[in-house]
Amino acid sequence: MSQIHPSAIIEEGATLGADCVVGPFCVVGAQVVLGDRVELKSHVVVTGDTEIGDDSVVFSFAVVGEIPQDLKFKGEQCRLVIGKRNRIREHVTMNPGTEGGGGETRIGDDGLFMAGCHIAHDAQIGNNVIVVNSAAVAGHCVIEDNVIIGGLCGIHQFVRIGRGAIIGALTMVTNDVIPYGLVQAPRGELDGLNLVGLKRRGVPRSDITALRAAFQMLAQGEGTFHDRAQRLGEEAESEYVREIVDFVMGQSDRSFLTPGS
Repeated sequence: MSQIHPSAIIEEGATLGADCVVGPFCVVGAQVVLGDRVELKSHVVVTGDTEIGDDSVVFSFAVVGEIPQDLKFKGEQCRLVIGKRNRIREHVTMNPGTEGGGGETRIGDDGLFMAGCHIAHDAQIGNNVIVVNSAAVAGHCVIEDNVIIGGLCGIHQFVRIGRGAIIGALTMVTNDVIPYGLVQAPRGELDGLNLVGLKRRGVPRSDITALRAAFQMLAQGEGTFHDRAQRLGEEAESEYVREIVDFVMGQSDRSFLTPGS
C-alpha cells in the first residue's frame, strides 16, 4: 500500500508501484511511472513522460520531467528515464529529451544528485554517478559510470566524460575527458589520473602502473593526441588502458582535454 499525503496531487493516469511514499504538496503527472518504494519527500514535482526506478528518493522542491530548456523544443513527445536507487536532492532539475537529440534523457542506477544540480535534455548518465551541488550537465552530454562532477561545475553540451573520471569543483569542461582522468582548474585541464578513485575500487596495482605509463605516453609522445592513442592501443595489455584507447578512438562531437593543454 502506498502512502499518499492528502495534500498531494496524483493526476489520473499516473502509475505508482508498491509501497511508494508521496509527501505533502507533491504533484505527480498523468504520464509518470514510479517504481516500487519510490519516495517523494514534499513539494516535489514529477511531470511529463517520466519513469523513476525502484527505491529512489526525491527530496523537497526538486522538479523532475519538466520540458527541456531548449528553444528548439516544440512540445514533441519525449521521455526521462531514471534508474533505481537514485538520490535526487533539493531543488534538482532534470529534463526529458528532445526530438533532435534522440527523444530520451536517461539516468542510470545508484546516482547521487546533490542540491541544486541540473541534468539537461538528452543527457545520458551512467551508474554510480555523483553530481555535486549546483553543477550543471548540459544537453546531449554522456557521463559514464563512476564519474564524480564537483560542485559548481559546468559541463558543455555534447561533452563525453569517461568512466571513473573526476572533475574538480568550479571547473568548466568544454571537451571530452578520458576514462579515469582528473580534471581541475577554472577552464578544465587534464591534470592526471583519478588515482584515489582507482585505489578505492580495488583496481590492481599492475593496472594502475599501466595507466600511469599510458598517461605519460599520451602527454609526451610524438604526433597528435589520436596518433598517440592509436599507438598506445597497439601495445596495450591492460583492459583499463584499452578502455581509454577505445574512448579516444570513438565517435565524438568535441575534441579532447589533453595532458598539459
